[in-house]
Amino acid sequence: MSGTYLGMPSFPKAAHQAVGNATLRANLKHATHTIRDKRAKAVAELDDWALLREAGKQIKDHTLRHLDTYLVQLEEAVTAAGGVVHWAADADEANRIVTRLVKETGESEVVKVKSMATQEIGLNEALEAAGIAAYETDLAELIVQLGHDRPSHILVPAIHRNRGEIRDIFAKEMGEWGRPAPEGLTDTPAELAEAARLHLREKFLRAKVGISGANFMVAETGTLVVVESEGNGRMCLTLPETLISVVGIEKIVPTWRDLEVFLQTLPRSSTAERMNPYTSMWTGTTDTDGPQTFHLVLIDNGRTDTLADEVGRQALRCIRCSACLNVCPVYERAGGHAYGSVYPGPIGAILSPQLRGTASKIDASLPYASSLCGACYEVCPVAIDIPEVLVHLREKVADQGGKGHHLEKAAIKAVGWVLDHPGALAAGERVAAKTRKLHPRKLPGPGAGQWTNSRDLPEMPAEPFRDWWKKNRT
Repeated sequence: MSGTYLGMPSFPKAAHQAVGNATLRANLKHATHTIRDKRAKAVAELDDWALLREAGKQIKDHTLRHLDTYLVQLEEAVTAAGGVVHWAADADEANRIVTRLVKETGESEVVKVKSMATQEIGLNEALEAAGIAAYETDLAELIVQLGHDRPSHILVPAIHRNRGEIRDIFAKEMGEWGRPAPEGLTDTPAELAEAARLHLREKFLRAKVGISGANFMVAETGTLVVVESEGNGRMCLTLPETLISVVGIEKIVPTWRDLEVFLQTLPRSSTAERMNPYTSMWTGTTDTDGPQTFHLVLIDNGRTDTLADEVGRQALRCIRCSACLNVCPVYERAGGHAYGSVYPGPIGAILSPQLRGTASKIDASLPYASSLCGACYEVCPVAIDIPEVLVHLREKVADQGGKGHHLEKAAIKAVGWVLDHPGALAAGERVAAKTRKLHPRKLPGPGAGQWTNSRDLPEMPAEPFRDWWKKNRT
């Protein structure tokens, strides 16, 4: 996984800074509550939602168990349809492949469909280093790019921005990237959307190379699928002469029929729509609307290692709907940037540490960025048990050691000894009861002290329970 976000502080430090931003918290609360309320209504319309959820889980699990077979089938189908398949073991290799393919066209700019995979590998930065301008065309991604910012949400990358901030970004930055914003631009949604449309239209019409990801790849036909709400994706997929799609190897479904499940669950879980406004599908090359040259870059980038973990592999079921972010109380208060990854929220807390490993402070802290309330599991359309994976990853991080974990193990060992010796436990309880007036109300230190920053320790009773029981119940 790209090192773009590495070097950021651990999640607790980043979140501590974020929760102090009142504007950010207001933006997040309004947006996430609105989206999740609409989603709940859309899902409630389907009597068979639970069956669809289970079907999606079963399809994904089956595909992951036979991923090698379906990858070969996909390559054969894409090649037969006129496309070229490239294999990338990691982010650096994927970036080298894409950069080379763009340079071979002789072009110095590309238009992009919103893609988590290209953000994951840091493709825009790699293209910029090679002298190639990459223009984001999704409205939210455009806002992030013009604002020299980072995405903070899987589905709504600019969820942390309000309309006034967006207007200021457009007015200040659009002229540096192409057509400037209209004079007197206000913050009304219609005017902001029109400014973006005019700005992007000239880029669509002159672009010779498009870059996309894919929501799904159909192994039996070699078909790629992109679902979106604005139409910018279809412009990027049909107008350029060359299309380069960068996709994680886990995005396969075996058959065309399998799409029927996900094209019901994805729009309802993501945008609370009955169906996506734009569902674009392409198979290989074409002489009419669509690419005359098509390249598919399949990236591993930690996915094979994740697949080897029997508990953690369920994270690869994810269809990037972002429903888990919208119900997460931690994400709502901390925002996406605190996760230090292009995958924020609950799914990012289990996916990023598996793709990148847990050597860095930020990745080692992500499995702890949760209250384990389980809301994320309840809304996941492919039934990823995120709390289970979080606990599993916490165990792995603890096994790595470190000062805090060594102290924790020592404390648990000491408590275990005391509980195994009732006499020692009774003596300790009596001493604690007699000295209760001397006890502090808060715990010292950066670790335990965090627990009592916002709460007092419970007051010790005047006598141990076992002594009370002997007096009153014997």
